[in-house]
Amino acid sequence: MLLLTEGMQPRLFGLDFQLVADSCLMIIAIFVLFLFMSYFLWNPARKYLEARKKHIEDELKAAADSEKQAAELKEQYEAKMKAADTEAEGILADAHKRGIENEKQIVARAREEAGRIVEHASREAELEKQKVADDVKKEMVELASLIAGKVVSASIDTTVQEGLVEEALKEIGESTWQN
Repeated sequence: MLLLTEGMQPRLFGLDFQLVADSCLMIIAIFVLFLFMSYFLWNPARKYLEARKKHIEDELKAAADSEKQAAELKEQYEAKMKAADTEAEGILADAHKRGIENEKQIVARAREEAGRIVEHASREAELEKQKVADDVKKEMVELASLIAGKVVSASIDTTVQEGLVEEALKEIGESTWQN
């Protein structure tokens, strides 16, 4: 329903000067409000977002650097572990080698000692043999003296005595007497 008052002409969409003026003022007010908000709200918000973006980029760079350092430290650690393993193997090999050398020295000393013991036993046996030979010689001399005493007591002549001594020596054996 369209109401027409006197002197008014019907308007399309109800546009009048007041509506246009209000619309222009509204547009100007919105533009001013936009400038105000842009300066006081959006610029600080943009600055905050830029600072936040830069902070995040810096943290990402720091994290990448830390990751590189960690990788380098890991490589150094692994190299040190390999070196330690190699050194431990060297120490074990050296200890094994020294153990074998000590074993050889102990065996050589034991053989030397055994040789000395055998040599000492041989000398002792030789001395005992010599002692027994000396005892046999003493017994032969005593036996010869006893025979000589018997010969003298029986007053046998010297040729008979010599024959008896020769006979006693043959019985005992010349090799025993000469040793």
